[in-house]
Amino acid sequence: MKLKSSILTSMATSAIFATSLMAETELTVYTAVEAEDLSRYAAKFNESHPDITINWVRDSTGIITAKLLAERDNPQADVVWGLAGTSLLLLKAEGMLEAYKPAGVEKLDSKFVDSDNPPAWVGMDAWVAAVCYNTVEAGKAGLTPPTSWQDLTDPQYAGHIIMPNPNSSGTGFLDVSSWLQIFGEEGGWAYMDGLHENIARYTHSGSKPCKLAAAGEIPIGVSFAFRGAKSKAAGAPLDIIVPTEGVGWDMEATAIVAGTAYLEAAQKLVDFSVTREANEMYNQGYAVVAYPGVAKPVEFFPEGLIDAMIPNDFEFAANNRARILNEWQSRYDGKSDPK
Repeated sequence: MKLKSSILTSMATSAIFATSLMAETELTVYTAVEAEDLSRYAAKFNESHPDITINWVRDSTGIITAKLLAERDNPQADVVWGLAGTSLLLLKAEGMLEAYKPAGVEKLDSKFVDSDNPPAWVGMDAWVAAVCYNTVEAGKAGLTPPTSWQDLTDPQYAGHIIMPNPNSSGTGFLDVSSWLQIFGEEGGWAYMDGLHENIARYTHSGSKPCKLAAAGEIPIGVSFAFRGAKSKAAGAPLDIIVPTEGVGWDMEATAIVAGTAYLEAAQKLVDFSVTREANEMYNQGYAVVAYPGVAKPVEFFPEGLIDAMIPNDFEFAANNRARILNEWQSRYDGKSDPK
């Protein structure tokens, strides 16, 4: 009886120990997702996986990308959640991602999934460039609404435009890389030279230029369309302008960091990221999501925006990222906000 009791006690202790280990599984997840959205993603994931704790490390796209690259030889993250697709292409090229085919990935739009099998990353949603134009403040300044990117170089807009710094903002980088595709390499830098003359300052956030325009602090904010729609729905006097030359875009995507000690837990989080349920949550912040048929119409989302999305060359953007950012910084960084 003593032996049986000892065995039962040992088994119970082992079970408690195993449960304790499961409860202590923690994932360090690097993200550029808007801070206010992170808690609801974690809460929904934890409904099915209460044994996995997510420790978010959140910053803007450029800063998270630079952090991951700096930690290449000693990774600190287990998962990258909601980072620009161009950044994940760069990390993939550096051999920093653990390929994994999440359950149900075949249900996603193929352009949101890495072409390798198994894929190194999977997309979540897309954000699209647009111009937020405060009609009240523009009227006070005697401005006329722009209709194109080229219009923003007109001297009437001098000191009236804010846009994101591409070194810290994914929205800023998609703007710059798309202009280099739309106007060509030489023409793109010439365009940005002219635009720079009218820029009041460069922010370190992609949403901030539109938020500042919505608040009346600047007439024109180069940002992304959903941010503008959200601000307009809240009552801001904004027009959301789709420039006639076309607009850049990028996607938020997720991947496992190679070398994670918590591979199984990381895979569960990536499995969750491709579900219909997760995509319905993405649609609360983005009008375009990876899961077909999920996205609902967004109030004040500009007509024709999806058709205006350029055929973005993500490989060009990823492969030339460092060169583009260095060139941009050498030319324009003097007007950037302090970090």
